[in-house]
Amino acid sequence: MRKASIRRTCAALAAVTSLALAATACGGTTKEDVKNEGGAAASAGKADPNAETKKGLTVGFLPKQVNNPYFTTADKGGQKAVEELGSTYKEVGPSSATDTAGQVSYVNTLTQQQVDAMAVSAQDPGALCTALKQAMKNGIKVVTYDSDTTADCRNAFISQASGEDLGRTEVQLLAEQIDYKGEIAILSAAQTATNQNAWIEFMKDELKDPKYKDVKLVKVAYGNDDAQQSFQQTQGLLQEYPNLKGIISPTTVGIKAAAQYLSGSKYKGKVKLTGLGTPNDMRKYVKNGTVEAFELWDPAKLGELAARTAIALSSGQITGKEGETFTAGALGEYTIGENGVINLGKPTVFNAENIDRFDF
Repeated sequence: MRKASIRRTCAALAAVTSLALAATACGGTTKEDVKNEGGAAASAGKADPNAETKKGLTVGFLPKQVNNPYFTTADKGGQKAVEELGSTYKEVGPSSATDTAGQVSYVNTLTQQQVDAMAVSAQDPGALCTALKQAMKNGIKVVTYDSDTTADCRNAFISQASGEDLGRTEVQLLAEQIDYKGEIAILSAAQTATNQNAWIEFMKDELKDPKYKDVKLVKVAYGNDDAQQSFQQTQGLLQEYPNLKGIISPTTVGIKAAAQYLSGSKYKGKVKLTGLGTPNDMRKYVKNGTVEAFELWDPAKLGELAARTAIALSSGQITGKEGETFTAGALGEYTIGENGVINLGKPTVFNAENIDRFDF
């Protein structure tokens, strides 16, 4: 897999190093998480790893939601890489994280504009497939990042990290904080978010371990990656389960909203909160004692890898087939895995000791 090292932090939690951000939802997908039949949709022809990197391409980025801090950071990473490689970057997308029809429309728009490649974070994998397949028929290379579609609807998927790593480490982080005892809940993004659902399945599987025999998952709530809804869902969880000991929110919007509610309530410091968040969003909540530790990946690097993968595909250096390798600039060398999945790397744990080292 990738040879470039990723900063690891939190010595005390080294065993559960993970990534946490999702300023938006870390609402993405990972692929050891979602298994698809058939394999990644690879381009016709054979990869030429020595092919010259094409310049003058147009790469469109379509996040789940524009003006979302998480995707703003990710897409800036993509823009930087595209421009460094001598191509043109453009971003389009809906203003709501639940506007699936809008995402379909933007895929169609990029197709009509005849971009060379597009990087898409899917709100709903099924809804986007037809439009993405049409784009591929038109010769457009399709990369998904953060949240995937099915493997036949794109050439490659850039996964934030192993879904298993993300799901299991979030449970491990929270369990340590509540001494492996008590009721817990999950505050997710949308019910259709492929990444969220994949991570949650690994969380549930992790909880089957005998060491969690005194930990009970009482509910999975959905805030739809909306700050107000997530705030209200947090309030509702605590009203419905007054003995709740902890909350896992694998979405940057959700964890920030939950922290905001807990910080101003009688539950501050009593109900533990972890999940995926950005250091800039969570810094004050770590410093005021609302949150002990959370995790995330660097979204800028996620966007950069999506961009470099898109251009490598457009240049014929890779096709999306398992086993192909390519170098993604300073990020290092990557090997394409099963179903066209490329893992960015391990997640990072953030706490009071290291949070000021990061700015995103």
